[in-house]
Amino acid sequence: MKNNFLLSLLLTLIISCQQQPENKGVSKNVEVKKTLKQLKEELNAKGFQTFDYVDEKSNDTILMQQYFMAFLKSGHTRSQTKQEADSLQTLHLAHLSKMYELGYADISGPFGDNGDIRGITIYNVPTLKIADSLANSDPMVKAGRLIIEIHPWWAAKGFPLR
Repeated sequence: MKNNFLLSLLLTLIISCQQQPENKGVSKNVEVKKTLKQLKEELNAKGFQTFDYVDEKSNDTILMQQYFMAFLKSGHTRSQTKQEADSLQTLHLAHLSKMYELGYADISGPFGDNGDIRGITIYNVPTLKIADSLANSDPMVKAGRLIIEIHPWWAAKGFPLR
């Protein structure tokens, strides 16, 4: 009797260990971390400019990447009616959203001081020519309500804003 019980227990354990857990529709997002070298090679292969910076305090190597900061400045054509300006603003925001969704822009936003520089967009593209083309395709720029001034800008790859 004792042997039958132990045999039953053993068979139950073997069968339960062989069963795969059910996938209840929950997917696990597994992030595969790239090495610094892999990330740098991938960026350079796509035409991005990079360099390594060694932090003196931590002695960590930090990968720096060139981005392009576009300053959106008041344009020369600001005589649109309120309805036209509102329509252009809707198209402008749609353009910026599209740039973000496509991965071309990482950050966009207006300044709050109502000065000549109205806002910025940081483009995550390999060349100034591409950044300039994307920035100048903004409906506000095409209408002359905004003008673009772009500068290369270096930032540590993967560092969050605080």
